[in-house]
Amino acid sequence: MAALKRTPCVGICSTTYGDLVCRGCKRFAHEIIAWNGFDEDQRERVWQRLYSLLDGAVASHLQVVDEQVLQNLAEELRVLDRADLSIETLAFEVLRRCARRGQPLQSMGLASELSRSPESLLEAIEQEYFKRSVARFEHDFRTLAK
Repeated sequence: MAALKRTPCVGICSTTYGDLVCRGCKRFAHEIIAWNGFDEDQRERVWQRLYSLLDGAVASHLQVVDEQVLQNLAEELRVLDRADLSIETLAFEVLRRCARRGQPLQSMGLASELSRSPESLLEAIEQEYFKRSVARFEHDFRTLAK
């Protein structure tokens, strides 16, 4: 699984303020520090964990109701740089690019049981993704992330 980009960094690093899990990219602080020294296998394992946690967060808030519409929009938005993106990650990337434009979910091939705006759904997914990342850190290291 190749990454969408070279690093998961989104330029909003909360580890500089003492967080053990970054609120921006959801990596663990030690992974951010060591990223440039990681080999491809180490980076790939981090990417796989991040995508898995993101997929779970997306699935808890969104449903893909028209995969073809989603795929077409993803192609138009150039999200399809990778053939192996899960449908959930693809939905997140499309939602992320379209939410601030006020584009309705159905025009993206998506639906939600919650009657929320695309922007508020994006925020809810981000919060869920962060919670899952913190839980994973606390499970793996048997310590609180706070």
